[in-house]
Amino acid sequence: MTMKIMVAIKRVIDYAVKIRVKPDKTGVETSNVKMSMNPFCEIALEEALRIKESGRASEVVAVSVGTAQCADTLRTGLAMGADRAIHVDYPGSLYPLSIAKILKALVEAEKPGLLLLGKQAIDDDCNQTGQMVAGLLKWPQGTFASKVVLDQEKQVVTVDREVDGGLETLCLELPAVITTDLRLNQPRYATLPNIMKAKSKVITKVTPQELNVEIKSDLDVVQVTEPPKRKAGVVVSSVDELIDKLKNEVHII
Repeated sequence: MTMKIMVAIKRVIDYAVKIRVKPDKTGVETSNVKMSMNPFCEIALEEALRIKESGRASEVVAVSVGTAQCADTLRTGLAMGADRAIHVDYPGSLYPLSIAKILKALVEAEKPGLLLLGKQAIDDDCNQTGQMVAGLLKWPQGTFASKVVLDQEKQVVTVDREVDGGLETLCLELPAVITTDLRLNQPRYATLPNIMKAKSKVITKVTPQELNVEIKSDLDVVQVTEPPKRKAGVVVSSVDELIDKLKNEVHII
């Protein structure tokens, strides 16, 4: 028996764009800036598509939460191979707990056997949503996955994850939440024929209110500032001078 896989994807500033802080320091500039799918989310979607192509999943559903422009990111997911998409339309600021509550509501409606997310988004680097939604659902979780092996007969999924000491292997009972790391796979490019086909695929639009999810901010951004500029280096003429500077200026203990 095959199952449905849900993949959460996020629209972020493209990784190649140089980030600029707004003059009023309330956030970063997003107007007229190239946006794309979060790279970790691409990896999560690619893994879901590979599981489906191996015959172990019947459907891949891409989900995104945010402004109307998220539909463009979902179209990219559909062009990669997702069967359909769900856009939770919300114009305001969203933080991990709110996203986790929305995903919980979608999971309860869609009933997937596996929820895949990128381990973090490159815009806020929170690395919290996957863990939070697993807690809300009371599902087992495997974070920072570098290898995923699904065994449907036993209704388990084995996850290799990178930890400080090397690799840790987890065996999770389905349904489960998995967050993906860089070494899991190399995402495919969307081909032109698939991009054209994606235009006719369904994107269902819902609101948090329709999902009975109340959005309230549990975080306040006080100020956003650029990191301090790196000081210029100096050239030393001898090892003795280097040691002297390290001792007296860098304060090595």
